[in-house]
Amino acid sequence: MAQALTRENVELIAEALGVPAQGSDTSVRFELSHDGTARTLTVELYFALELPKDLETAGKGVLVSVYGTNSFLQLHRCTHFITSKELGEVIFFARNNGITNGLVVEREAACSLHSNVDDRLLSADFMALPPQLVMSTVALSLTDTLFDDLG
Repeated sequence: MAQALTRENVELIAEALGVPAQGSDTSVRFELSHDGTARTLTVELYFALELPKDLETAGKGVLVSVYGTNSFLQLHRCTHFITSKELGEVIFFARNNGITNGLVVEREAACSLHSNVDDRLLSADFMALPPQLVMSTVALSLTDTLFDDLG
């Protein structure tokens, strides 16, 4: 089930990732590592950014930043997330004008970004899609029927 991404419910993310949330009222950090692969990943959620008055609406939602050994990813205007304790992952997502963007963070310090996915693909027959599109559409398909309830 999708949850609104708020400071008050970050413990759900911590439970799914198996690490404690560290931070303040305005930002939270999760530090992940996986001994078997020597991967490390830091995920930061910024709930309040100080922007100039004329840009305040550009900062609506939460900024999710992921720092990896060889990568840096950001998801702007994130409003919701889905957790799976069984899979040890969290899907952070943002939707705007029929386009979904998602960031999948795994307990084993792995991360995948799926951006600018047309919402129509999320409910399409995956067997009819080119194989290059299947991973992103399957990963984000969990969000497809949820948006009717999100307001």
